[in-house]
Amino acid sequence: MIFNEIYSAYYNSVAKIINAVLDGSNDLQSMCKIVCENAFGESMLTVLPSLQNEKWQLIRQDMTTPIVRKPTMPITLVQKQWLKAISLDPRFKLFGTEIKGLEDVEPLFTSEDYFVYDRYSDGDPYSDEGYVERFRTILSAVNEKSPLKLQMLNRRGQTVSTYLMPQRLEYSEKDDKFRLISTGCRYAGTVNLARIITCEKCPSENFKPHRCVQPAKETVTLRITDERNTLERVMLHFAHFEKQAERIDEKQYTVKIRYNKTDETEMVIRILGFGPTVEVTEPQKFRNLIIDRLKRQKSCELF
Repeated sequence: MIFNEIYSAYYNSVAKIINAVLDGSNDLQSMCKIVCENAFGESMLTVLPSLQNEKWQLIRQDMTTPIVRKPTMPITLVQKQWLKAISLDPRFKLFGTEIKGLEDVEPLFTSEDYFVYDRYSDGDPYSDEGYVERFRTILSAVNEKSPLKLQMLNRRGQTVSTYLMPQRLEYSEKDDKFRLISTGCRYAGTVNLARIITCEKCPSENFKPHRCVQPAKETVTLRITDERNTLERVMLHFAHFEKQAERIDEKQYTVKIRYNKTDETEMVIRILGFGPTVEVTEPQKFRNLIIDRLKRQKSCELF
């Protein structure tokens, strides 16, 4: 484990609750807000009950705390090494972010230390200066909610020009590509960044949106056996997806995840990565995709 458990979302949430109590804010509503803002959707089922019944002996029944000083969490050497390794990833450099204080720190690992299976080899050119410049322009437009004027290649290899309103950037682990999710484009609502030739922000008055078809949405239901922190890993892995979690018993949970139909193959790969602690229960067609992929892997003697 790279980051110690005391640096996890649960511990950070509890630390903020202790700080709030020490500052005089000790009502249940404030605690609920802290958990919602700093932990996961299912954390309400764990954090507050454990504090209220004093399983975690940090908050008393009268909503005071035996802790005298506010918790602090200094960064460790292993964490610095992990951050250094992440900062060497070419995708990290797309965002123009610099982590200071790591100049003399050895990375915990490099790209030579691992190999990613089930990923296409024609990923985006992250080291290309033109790609980096376009990525940052698009990211800035997303944050500023500014329309974009694009020149891009369509599927036939033809150059087309269009205006669109950027919504967000998505990354596909299977394709190793970034995609721009947008509205108002006459061609598509999803654009691969590698297909973009030029892009620039434009005034809102120049943007004339076109009606476009939104990608179809599907829902997959997972039954999770919470062993080896599976529930927390699933919620973190699918953090940017619309989802709903429900507790069945002490070890079993049901999680429903909404995803784009076009990303179905990637969803299969992601879910299989969690192994036997995650089972697809619905829909049957998605279960069949899982079964078919496992059969194909078995026929290739991959396990």
